[in-house]
Amino acid sequence: MQMENKAHSNDVFGFIKTKVDVHTMGIYTMANLLRDCGYKVVVAKDEIGEAVEKLKKLNNYSLFKNWILSNKINRISFSYRMDPQDGCDYFMTMYEQLSADKMLVEQGGPIKEMSFAGLPDACDLVTQKTEGKILVFPGNEPPVVSLRMYGVPEHILPKSLVNDNPYDNMRWDFAKELVESERWKLEPAQDHFGYNECGTKKDSYIARLCYAREKHTLPIIRTHSGPYNENRLEALKEYNSWCNDLANSKLLDVLSIGSSQLTQSNFGEDWEGKSNGGGVPVNSEMEYEQIREAAKPMLVRTYSGTKDVPKLARIHERSLNISWHALSFWWFDELDGRGNNTLLENLREHFEAVRYIVTTGKPVEPNVPHHFAFRGGDDITYIVSGFLAAKAIKKMGARHMVLQNMLNTPKYTLGVQDLAKGRAMIKLVRELEDDNFKVSLQTRGGLDYFAPDLEYAKIQLAAVTCMMDDLEPDNENSPEIIHVVNYSEAVRLATPPIIKDSIKITLNALHSYRFARKIGVIPDMAHDADVRYRYEALLYDAREAIRLLEKHIPNLYTPEGFERVFKEGFLAVPYLMDQNNKWPKATMWKTAIKNGGICVVDDDGNIISTEDRYHYIIDHMEK
Repeated sequence: MQMENKAHSNDVFGFIKTKVDVHTMGIYTMANLLRDCGYKVVVAKDEIGEAVEKLKKLNNYSLFKNWILSNKINRISFSYRMDPQDGCDYFMTMYEQLSADKMLVEQGGPIKEMSFAGLPDACDLVTQKTEGKILVFPGNEPPVVSLRMYGVPEHILPKSLVNDNPYDNMRWDFAKELVESERWKLEPAQDHFGYNECGTKKDSYIARLCYAREKHTLPIIRTHSGPYNENRLEALKEYNSWCNDLANSKLLDVLSIGSSQLTQSNFGEDWEGKSNGGGVPVNSEMEYEQIREAAKPMLVRTYSGTKDVPKLARIHERSLNISWHALSFWWFDELDGRGNNTLLENLREHFEAVRYIVTTGKPVEPNVPHHFAFRGGDDITYIVSGFLAAKAIKKMGARHMVLQNMLNTPKYTLGVQDLAKGRAMIKLVRELEDDNFKVSLQTRGGLDYFAPDLEYAKIQLAAVTCMMDDLEPDNENSPEIIHVVNYSEAVRLATPPIIKDSIKITLNALHSYRFARKIGVIPDMAHDADVRYRYEALLYDAREAIRLLEKHIPNLYTPEGFERVFKEGFLAVPYLMDQNNKWPKATMWKTAIKNGGICVVDDDGNIISTEDRYHYIIDHMEK
């Protein structure tokens, strides 16, 4: 099957993945871009993804075929970013079944193109099996290149993708020279372990923060990791050895446990016969305690669960002396399929968990804004959701919070827009600060940002680190925390050597970039006119959005208030997998990339202002 040279306006793209693969960002990114170019895109629901896992069953193939025909799909793109052999096998079964059914265009059928997106090894396998007839996406393609590979004509490509941006080019050149020089290999560990409580049962994030601030050695470094092993006990043993290795390096302050899905959804239960799906398979307080001991003098954190959130907060406090608690509020429930809680049940559990955490004195991290961005949310939704969670936490009595700002989400966002969006959210949340409430900024690279080319990804890691320092360039203590996303993220799980190298690249880029700005080698983005213009526009819209919500949503900062904000569609999530059409108002809004940012648009691609959109929602709210 040869790829068509050009995509035609009547083409219908069908994007599909297996249900077992939770990696959805690439699908939504490309679907969004193709829609921006005027194409119809259909993203398969879970029932289709589940059928693809066992496509040789007659009923499953019929379901799959009906999805194609009923939606008039003529270009199928299959995504699988887990095991390469499994990905190849799933795709080849699909390809062979369609071929046997004469569904391909050269056989007189409707399918004129099939493509595969996966890890590089999987792409190589598919290319070999099909003798190069299939279009493959190993993941290191810039968005505009992906569109060109699909044959999208140049004249309809989004201008913001085609045009180079000076700020992004400057950071890339700076990062490329730094990585290729290999001077990052000489970056020493930061000394964050000299205070009295360090490594004891009384150790805390606040104690380490104060020590690092006094020594002028911020940021605190956190990274997320965990091996994969089908044997649960062997996986735990291996992870404890990782903890010892990382602790001895003195490079890492906060060990973030990459816990398994079953740890989050079925902690303490019998896992017999249940698929774990990767991650550290912790299933008892004793196992958490063993990790804590192996990790000393690092602090330890982990994600909350998909149910029994207050109970798990207590467990994490007892067994880990957790550095801070991360809560997802709207997410990890029925909305994203990660848990069985209803949205309201989830919110109630999260609010109850915050009230408990307040009694411990530990910080709370609302793990919120980027989850809206993952599902197509506009920049104002990103900012407003972060502020709402922060204010709710403060109103419940928290004295300290960790504000996470994920950059490169989506990955085609311009750097100047990322700065403006981040600064607007930081500004609003910092306005909540007083003598009883403090905020630590934690920033990181995007989940979908890193390429499978490891040398390229190292440069990306250095480049995004530069942007982290430009968020609050006049604040020498900002960011207080960097969540280092390991450069191998798009290819394989990061082992301790990769984790340590990722930290060294991050610290060396941060220190080098600060020095370069000080001596005038690179521009001071604190005074960039484009960023300032974008920031002021976003800040104005976000303030107006918050004002309208506080005026029109009764008991806004409660579980019921948060549910209503989502239910009425104030927080746009156009690519939420809402199979039962339970949230029609939230998914009704279209978004598109505009001038390097994400905006809500009408059917013709015209931007709908936040104020107009919110007034429309208010006028049509359930009374």
